[in-house]
Amino acid sequence: MATVTLQGSEINTNGTLPNVNSKAPDFKLVATDLSVKSLSDYQGQKLVLNIFPSVDTGTCATSVRNFNKEAAELENTKVLCISRDLPFAQGRFCGAEGIENVEMLSDFVSGDFGKNYGLEFVDGPLNGLHSRCIVVINENGEITHTEQVPEIVDEPNYEAALKAL
Repeated sequence: MATVTLQGSEINTNGTLPNVNSKAPDFKLVATDLSVKSLSDYQGQKLVLNIFPSVDTGTCATSVRNFNKEAAELENTKVLCISRDLPFAQGRFCGAEGIENVEMLSDFVSGDFGKNYGLEFVDGPLNGLHSRCIVVINENGEITHTEQVPEIVDEPNYEAALKAL
């Protein structure tokens, strides 16, 4: 279990992020076109998993905008923005914001991604949502960097994530 804060109040996750140098756990997530994506769909590519509670909050939206800008310059790399928001809400956000360089994926069906990656909140006002985390995966499906943001309203360390690529 990991503990982070929401404006100073402690909240807990169901586990801890996977270890660096370990194989990334597989996942099944729903894209904005309602197709199902899994880790194998990105085989041979580098991945930045930008994980957050909801795209309808300021910090989460900012992280998507920042990674969208950075992703345009990255070779053989996909940025996957993952939350439990419905795919329709994710698509609406991207359309309104002109987001085209990242993929929005939803864990709304089962929440298994959050559970398997050890980042699902198990208490507090965000119970059932995802903790703000970054996971970087190399072309071989191995984790090269993780970050769980200690204060949920703070932004992730974009530079560290991009450097890990």
